[in-house]
Amino acid sequence: MRLLPLLLLSCLLSGCSSQPADDRPTPAPAAAAVKQIPKEAPAADPNLNQLSGTLLTPAAGSVVELAILLVDAQGRPRGLLQSRTLSGTGQALPFTLSFTKPSPAIDLRLQLRGRVSVSGRLVQRLPGKFIPAEQNSQLGALTLVSAP
Repeated sequence: MRLLPLLLLSCLLSGCSSQPADDRPTPAPAAAAVKQIPKEAPAADPNLNQLSGTLLTPAAGSVVELAILLVDAQGRPRGLLQSRTLSGTGQALPFTLSFTKPSPAIDLRLQLRGRVSVSGRLVQRLPGKFIPAEQNSQLGALTLVSAP
Protein backbone atom coordinates (compact mmCIF):
# COMPACT_ATOMS: atom_id res chain seq x y z
CA MET A 1 0.00 0.00 0.00
CA ARG A 2 1.23 3.46 -0.75
CA LEU A 3 2.05 5.73 2.10
CA LEU A 4 1.46 9.05 0.36
CA PRO A 5 -2.36 8.70 -0.14
CA LEU A 6 -2.80 7.70 3.50
CA LEU A 7 -0.74 10.65 4.65
CA LEU A 8 -2.76 13.09 2.53
CA LEU A 9 -6.04 11.63 3.77
CA SER A 10 -5.00 11.93 7.41
CA CYS A 11 -3.97 15.57 6.86
CA LEU A 12 -7.34 16.35 5.30
CA LEU A 13 -9.24 14.67 8.12
CA SER A 14 -7.23 16.38 10.83
CA GLY A 15 -7.90 19.77 9.25
CA CYS A 16 -11.66 19.10 9.33
CA SER A 17 -11.78 17.77 12.87
CA SER A 18 -11.62 21.09 14.69
CA GLN A 19 -12.61 24.63 13.89
CA PRO A 20 -11.17 27.72 15.50
CA ALA A 21 -13.31 29.34 18.17
CA ASP A 22 -15.09 32.48 17.01
CA ASP A 23 -15.00 35.07 19.80
CA ARG A 24 -16.72 37.80 17.82
CA PRO A 25 -20.18 38.76 19.09
CA THR A 26 -22.98 37.74 16.79
CA PRO A 27 -25.19 40.57 15.55
CA ALA A 28 -28.86 40.48 16.50
CA PRO A 29 -31.08 39.30 13.67
CA ALA A 30 -32.62 42.14 11.70
CA ALA A 31 -36.11 40.70 12.10
CA ALA A 32 -35.88 40.97 15.90
CA ALA A 33 -35.01 44.66 15.68
CA VAL A 34 -38.17 45.39 13.71
CA LYS A 35 -41.28 45.74 15.85
CA GLN A 36 -43.71 42.88 15.25
CA ILE A 37 -46.97 44.03 13.73
CA PRO A 38 -49.93 41.92 14.90
CA LYS A 39 -51.60 39.95 12.17
CA GLU A 40 -55.13 40.87 11.34
CA ALA A 41 -57.78 38.28 11.96
CA PRO A 42 -58.96 36.68 8.73
CA ALA A 43 -62.22 38.03 7.43
CA ALA A 44 -65.12 35.99 8.73
CA ASP A 45 -67.18 34.13 6.17
CA PRO A 46 -70.56 35.90 6.03
CA ASN A 47 -72.30 32.54 5.53
CA LEU A 48 -70.73 30.96 8.61
CA ASN A 49 -72.39 31.16 12.03
CA GLN A 50 -71.07 30.07 15.40
CA LEU A 51 -73.05 28.59 18.24
CA SER A 52 -71.46 28.29 21.67
CA GLY A 53 -72.47 27.45 25.19
CA THR A 54 -71.80 25.15 28.13
CA LEU A 55 -73.41 21.82 28.98
CA LEU A 56 -73.89 21.41 32.70
CA THR A 57 -72.41 18.27 34.20
CA PRO A 58 -72.40 15.53 31.57
CA ALA A 59 -71.51 12.23 33.24
CA ALA A 60 -67.80 11.53 33.70
CA GLY A 61 -66.40 9.19 31.06
CA SER A 62 -69.40 9.74 28.79
CA VAL A 63 -69.66 10.47 25.08
CA VAL A 64 -71.51 13.72 24.35
CA GLU A 65 -72.99 14.16 20.87
CA LEU A 66 -74.28 17.58 19.78
CA ALA A 67 -76.02 18.29 16.48
CA ILE A 68 -77.54 21.27 14.71
CA LEU A 69 -80.52 20.03 12.74
CA LEU A 70 -83.05 21.47 10.33
CA VAL A 71 -86.46 20.45 11.67
CA ASP A 72 -89.95 20.88 10.24
CA ALA A 73 -93.03 22.26 12.02
CA GLN A 74 -93.70 18.87 13.66
CA GLY A 75 -90.14 18.67 15.06
CA ARG A 76 -88.95 15.97 12.64
CA PRO A 77 -85.34 16.26 11.48
CA ARG A 78 -84.97 17.15 7.79
CA GLY A 79 -81.23 17.74 7.58
CA LEU A 80 -77.99 17.82 9.56
CA LEU A 81 -75.92 21.01 9.42
CA GLN A 82 -73.18 20.20 11.91
CA SER A 83 -72.38 17.65 14.60
CA ARG A 84 -69.66 17.26 17.18
CA THR A 85 -68.62 14.58 19.65
CA LEU A 86 -67.05 15.52 22.99
CA SER A 87 -65.94 13.63 26.09
CA GLY A 88 -67.84 14.24 29.33
CA THR A 89 -65.78 15.03 32.41
CA GLY A 90 -68.42 15.28 35.12
CA GLN A 91 -67.97 19.07 35.10
CA ALA A 92 -69.37 21.86 32.93
CA LEU A 93 -68.41 21.21 29.30
CA PRO A 94 -67.96 24.20 26.96
CA PHE A 95 -68.68 23.71 23.25
CA THR A 96 -68.59 25.64 19.98
CA LEU A 97 -70.22 24.59 16.72
CA SER A 98 -69.72 26.38 13.39
CA PHE A 99 -72.22 25.90 10.61
CA THR A 100 -73.12 27.36 7.26
CA LYS A 101 -76.33 29.33 7.10
CA PRO A 102 -79.01 27.23 5.44
CA SER A 103 -80.91 28.51 2.43
CA PRO A 104 -84.16 30.19 3.51
CA ALA A 105 -86.98 27.70 3.94
CA ILE A 106 -90.43 28.66 5.15
CA ASP A 107 -91.25 25.60 7.21
CA LEU A 108 -87.77 24.62 8.50
CA ARG A 109 -86.06 25.87 11.67
CA LEU A 110 -82.69 25.25 13.30
CA GLN A 111 -82.54 23.19 16.47
CA LEU A 112 -79.67 22.12 18.74
CA ARG A 113 -80.01 18.61 20.12
CA GLY A 114 -77.70 16.58 22.30
CA ARG A 115 -77.33 13.19 23.91
CA VAL A 116 -74.97 11.73 26.47
CA SER A 117 -74.18 8.03 26.53
CA VAL A 118 -72.05 5.82 28.74
CA SER A 119 -70.94 2.46 27.34
CA GLY A 120 -73.43 2.85 24.50
CA ARG A 121 -76.40 3.46 26.84
CA LEU A 122 -78.24 6.79 26.71
CA VAL A 123 -78.09 8.40 30.17
CA GLN A 124 -78.80 12.10 29.56
CA ARG A 125 -80.14 14.29 26.78
CA LEU A 126 -80.41 17.94 25.85
CA PRO A 127 -84.00 18.86 25.02
CA GLY A 128 -84.21 20.44 21.56
CA LYS A 129 -83.38 24.14 21.63
CA PHE A 130 -84.36 26.36 18.70
CA ILE A 131 -81.64 28.75 17.58
CA PRO A 132 -81.72 31.78 15.27
CA ALA A 133 -80.24 31.16 11.82
CA GLU A 134 -79.36 34.79 11.12
CA GLN A 135 -76.69 35.40 13.75
CA ASN A 136 -74.02 33.94 15.99
CA SER A 137 -75.47 32.73 19.28
CA GLN A 138 -74.16 32.37 22.81
CA LEU A 139 -76.56 29.98 24.55
CA GLY A 140 -75.02 30.13 28.02
CA ALA A 141 -75.41 27.20 30.41
CA LEU A 142 -77.63 24.38 29.15
CA THR A 143 -79.03 21.79 31.53
CA LEU A 144 -79.05 18.13 30.59
CA VAL A 145 -81.99 15.98 31.68
CA SER A 146 -82.04 12.29 32.52
CA ALA A 147 -82.97 10.07 29.62
CA PRO A 148 -86.10 7.95 30.00
